[in-house]
Amino acid sequence: MSQSVHSVDAHGISIQVRSEYLAEPSNPAEKRYVFAYHIRIRNEGARTARLLTRHWIITDAEARVQEVRGDGVIGEQPTLAPGEHFEYTSGSVLETPVGSMHGSYGMINEVGERFESPIPAFTLAIPRVLN
Repeated sequence: MSQSVHSVDAHGISIQVRSEYLAEPSNPAEKRYVFAYHIRIRNEGARTARLLTRHWIITDAEARVQEVRGDGVIGEQPTLAPGEHFEYTSGSVLETPVGSMHGSYGMINEVGERFESPIPAFTLAIPRVLN
């Protein structure tokens, strides 16, 4: 099952997320469910912006929460001029076949204004487990 979500913040930062279950590295017998998420960040605003930090809240079906904070994404802190985009893929491992993620990117624009760009909540689920 693949799910897509999209949001645009007040600064014109558009975030699209698509998640998918990865059966090959998963092992349900050992409560290991591996998911990939594909992110596209696009600057639809009027000012250049740089992604500085990430903050994720990952929740599994038993309400266990993992919180992840760090600099950049996949080792990068991309700068996006108006109209530019950046794409990357990362992943998450859960102990349950269903979960969710949401969070935010800490951004700074060309005039030094810092802001949080929300990452919309999306579902992590193995195929056919949800209708």
